Amino acid sequence: MHSDFIHLHVHTQYSLLDGACRIPDLLALAGKYKMDSLAITDHGCMFGALEFYMLAQKAGIKPIIGCEVYVAPKSRLDKTTQQSEDTSYHLILLARDETGYQNLMKLVSIGYLEGFYYKRASIKKCCLYTVKALSA
Repeated sequence: MHSDFIHLHVHTQYSLLDGACRIPDLLALAGKYKMDSLAITDHGCMFGALEFYMLAQKAGIKPIIGCEVYVAPKSRLDKTTQQSEDTSYHLILLARDETGYQNLMKLVSIGYLEGFYYKRASIKKCCLYTVKALSA
């Protein structure tokens, strides 16, 4: 018998200043609670995705790769800072399949290359509407 609960918002040690869970320990705990699936959604990065995928497969747990992205209110290229309601907000994206994983990697890369300014990488809202195989 397995757990009916699946964690879909987990930060690992790759979420700097936010996560303290090491991936092997996280998977051991998921196994202890008989979870058959588990997601990681690190803040603005996917540095732990490969390690998580490989170790989860080995542990018999279905890995769900995701990311907590920051959506820019205007443009990811806009570098002005504001303290109003127009500041970026968080959005959890989960890859449904390999296409979703590839698209998620593209979005996170765009955020790092073009959207980073004082705070974490941000993406523009319009990018999200054109991406297939992602769940928000």
